[in-house]
Amino acid sequence: MYHNILTPIDLSEPAMTQKGIAAAIEIAKIGKARIRLVYVQSLMPLAFMEYAPADFDERVRESTEGELAKAAEQIDYPKELVSTALRFGAVYPEILAEAETWGADLIVLGSHRPSMSTYLLGSNAKTIVRHAKCSVLVARD
Repeated sequence: MYHNILTPIDLSEPAMTQKGIAAAIEIAKIGKARIRLVYVQSLMPLAFMEYAPADFDERVRESTEGELAKAAEQIDYPKELVSTALRFGAVYPEILAEAETWGADLIVLGSHRPSMSTYLLGSNAKTIVRHAKCSVLVARD
């Protein structure tokens, strides 16, 4: 039985994200587990920082937290069992760090079907599966 299910989401890929959320909800319902949606925002390259407004980071944080909260509100699951986390950095190290910090015992993520580009370049899902300290479910079509 799982108690803490971490579900990484990609706000720019709603269809893929829904696959992971739907699978997480089905598993969570079995034991009334908690679900945490986590989104990782990429950092702006230093070369572009001088062109960004002084409050750019704060605006990005506020906007992304709003989108993340909206995604959590749309989940058909008891609201007291759903939480969100926003992290900044590279995707897979931040997801693995959040899983460990939060005490996740399962990571459920949606993923694309493998293609030649992911075989050559790798994918976040593959790296999460390989390095996670807890169980991982990859939901696909």
